[in-house]
Amino acid sequence: MILNSYRTMQRILSRRQEPLTPELVLELHRLVTQKALDDPLAAGCLRPPGVEVVVDDLYGTVFHVPPAAEELPQRMQAMCAFANGATPEEFVHPVLRAIALHFWLAYDHPFLDGNGRTARALFYWSMLHQNYWLFEFISISSIIKKARGKYELSFLHVETDDNDLTYFLLAQIKVIQQAITSLHGYLERKAEEISTLQRRLQGLEGLNHRQMALLRHALRHPGFRYSVSSHQASHGISNQTARTDLQKLAAQHLLLASRQGRREMFAVPADLAQRLPLL
Repeated sequence: MILNSYRTMQRILSRRQEPLTPELVLELHRLVTQKALDDPLAAGCLRPPGVEVVVDDLYGTVFHVPPAAEELPQRMQAMCAFANGATPEEFVHPVLRAIALHFWLAYDHPFLDGNGRTARALFYWSMLHQNYWLFEFISISSIIKKARGKYELSFLHVETDDNDLTYFLLAQIKVIQQAITSLHGYLERKAEEISTLQRRLQGLEGLNHRQMALLRHALRHPGFRYSVSSHQASHGISNQTARTDLQKLAAQHLLLASRQGRREMFAVPADLAQRLPLL
């Protein structure tokens, strides 16, 4: 993934109510590695016995030797029990549980490739499973990508200090904080853009409330196509009034008129925002 593609996130959302099972973990791996593996047959498959991997750098320095392939089925069952809250008996904060799952899968490295993507997918699944709905809109992948060295160093610190997960927990909490800050910044920018566009809409003269409502919708849906009948039904007006509304917008180059057989169609231009009058 780049994990946060719309289609991928929607598929994770569709599975968020399910308990985690080894089969679901394999499905997540298959999902996030689609068309990304040298061997497509490896998607959704654990490392086979006798095929071991190591985590190293470009110079061959080994940082981590994952558990043997023979241990993976049992370890995955234990991971799923933890994900579903069956273990431990003590309370684990949902966010810490999700981060620990991220580390667990990355540590076990159960796949020949795509372990990092699957670990992040598992983090998202866990957060959404525990009703942290905001994470449908938050990207940790982009933050990790920008500071890959810090991400890898947190793994190394855990391994070199008797598997003390504190290093990774703290590092990932910072990633989450940065991702939330990034989302807030994005929302503020979009709110300002919308406010500016609303002011520019008010600068259009001679348009009625139906045309203004259509343009507000059009700004949020580039490429959308309106028909005379759809505009008529939306506002409860006559066919001729609907046609006049749309044709006037087309005459001002705010919609693109065309024909689909005998039907008149009016499409939203991709650069509609730029076609509005400047204030």
